[in-house]
Amino acid sequence: MSLLSVHRADLAALASADRLRSLAARTGVDFASNDYIGLAGSERLHAAASDALARSVPIGSGGSRLLRGNHPEHEALEAEAAAFFGAEAALFLANGFVANMALFATLPQRGDLVVYDALLHASAHDGMRLGRAERVAAAHNDVAAFEDAIAAWRTAGGSGRVWIAVESLYSMDGDQAPLAELAALAERHDAFLLIDEAHATGVFGPDGRGLAEAFEGRPNVVTLHSCGKALGAEGALLCLPAVLRDMLVNRARGFVFSTAPSPLIAAVVRDALRALAEEPWRRDDLRALIAAGGAALAPLGAIATGSPILPLILGDDARTMHIARSVQAQGFDVRGIRPPTVPEGTARLRISLTLNATPADVEALAAALKEALT
Repeated sequence: MSLLSVHRADLAALASADRLRSLAARTGVDFASNDYIGLAGSERLHAAASDALARSVPIGSGGSRLLRGNHPEHEALEAEAAAFFGAEAALFLANGFVANMALFATLPQRGDLVVYDALLHASAHDGMRLGRAERVAAAHNDVAAFEDAIAAWRTAGGSGRVWIAVESLYSMDGDQAPLAELAALAERHDAFLLIDEAHATGVFGPDGRGLAEAFEGRPNVVTLHSCGKALGAEGALLCLPAVLRDMLVNRARGFVFSTAPSPLIAAVVRDALRALAEEPWRRDDLRALIAAGGAALAPLGAIATGSPILPLILGDDARTMHIARSVQAQGFDVRGIRPPTVPEGTARLRISLTLNATPADVEALAAALKEALT
């Protein structure tokens, strides 16, 4: 069988299981994006980009940052981000996927252990596969399971460093990690705590600093802040001790051998960080929308998480996609999520609340869903 035939058979198998994915244009009211506070298309960020172009900030970097790709906008963003989030240092990378891969492939060393939440993002898994440390999953949000995994590893002779890896807000379930308990666990075991803030940055915490704001700046804490979700732009910022930043600059292949992110985007992200502090109304409006979403959608089975992410778990892949297509046809961009993105038997509609929708849109979506679910 030829290679093309193998791939055709694989795609056919996905289609028969209602798991074939394809690209779809954005149409209808936004209930699918991660543009939580509506910055991506805002006049403010348009103006920031125009201003940067007027200052002759280049669109492309022209090379890796260790060659000629390092631009003053990158360094200004990193300095401002470290100050904003309360970290000793920050490093700007192309996106959250690359940042997680670089982090997990580089910092945990041979002989170390990474204990990660069972629902941790795919990018961290790919990074761990490239790394040299042992790894073990712990049950979702179960601090005792994390502690048990560490104890079992020590009993078996593990003597290296422990790295505890979680998301502060989980992208498919919308629930929060028990960060205070995990931080205490890290202290007890002299471990590092790696916190992916991708879906919390800009939404939670003072001035949108995230759910891990109280732990930023600790010498055993590393956070990842996505710039492509609530910040409305692109890229990711790792906030961490300066020595770990220097380690990534020297050893992280995803940084060393990658063309640097756009200086223009770095300039836009700088303004997005200012917007978090200067425009608190965005988070106020989002909180009101979250409350409206919970009231309208929870009676239909959606889980009101207190976050912008409301999962409506349907279980069956085919039914999930049928209902998604039904509400899409009525003008609502709601996407179906199937395994392996989520665990088997938990296919769902991931309803995302953003300032690109109104409370009236939420009510209309609820009516469309009620009809589709009956």
